[in-house]
Amino acid sequence: MSTETSETLHALRRTVADITAGVSGVDGRLVSLGVASLDQALAGGLACGALHEIGPAAALQGGAVAGFATALAARALRGGGQAVWIQPDFTITEAGALYGPGLDLMGLPVERLVILRVPRPRDALWAMEEALKCRAAAAVVAELAGENADLTATRRLALAARDGGGLGLILALTPPSPANGGGMRGDSSEPFCSQPSTATTRWEVASARGARDRFGGLGPTTFTLSLVKNRRGRTGQWHLSWDHHECAFATASLSLPVAPPARDGSPHNVWPRNELPYDERPRDEQPARVRAG
Repeated sequence: MSTETSETLHALRRTVADITAGVSGVDGRLVSLGVASLDQALAGGLACGALHEIGPAAALQGGAVAGFATALAARALRGGGQAVWIQPDFTITEAGALYGPGLDLMGLPVERLVILRVPRPRDALWAMEEALKCRAAAAVVAELAGENADLTATRRLALAARDGGGLGLILALTPPSPANGGGMRGDSSEPFCSQPSTATTRWEVASARGARDRFGGLGPTTFTLSLVKNRRGRTGQWHLSWDHHECAFATASLSLPVAPPARDGSPHNVWPRNELPYDERPRDEQPARVRAG
């Protein structure tokens, strides 16, 4: 097949995908992410009754992908229903199994989650299609390599999601190789999966540095989200943190200390200007110790 013929066929497949995708479910339900600019780009929120793809912005970002999907599933469950998470054996071997206490801490209650393990990717596609048809499923998540979720597969899944009205999430925990139509940022200008798809949105996710808590420890989970495909509005990039107590996203703000100039003019200093070391300060000016000793 010539290069020109291949490009024409690829363009036709994308056109068919655009036609097939149509609109979201008949009830028009949306999952608001709680961030005004992002909800505006999504025309009110993430569409239920539709399919969405989430992949890593770079290698070793599978945990961020799973964390973002967990947060979206938790938001979807606020309206009731159950969540279904489908894992082929291969992805469990490569990326690990879901961890119940961690899901609880992210705001996704395990008592409202059904975890299904299947031997092959095609079994995961069948299971996802059947789960999306069920109106009791508020969110259905399946871990699949991008090359397994081709145009035919995503068309069937999109139609099933439209019938059931739930949120369909396809996860690619590792970037596909360039031979399979994808590539990591920096190695390729293509998103994590460049195959034609009927998905309404496509996201690239990476973990990000967030603000520390008031004790200087780890703060909220923070993501850099790139919306690289959006049938309902514009694309863009957002830096968001996840509040697992409120099950809500918020615009993340970095809290990075900036050291004042050194007394001798050198680029490095130990103590800020006009400030004594901790043990030399007057007792009433010493901050409270968080740990004993």
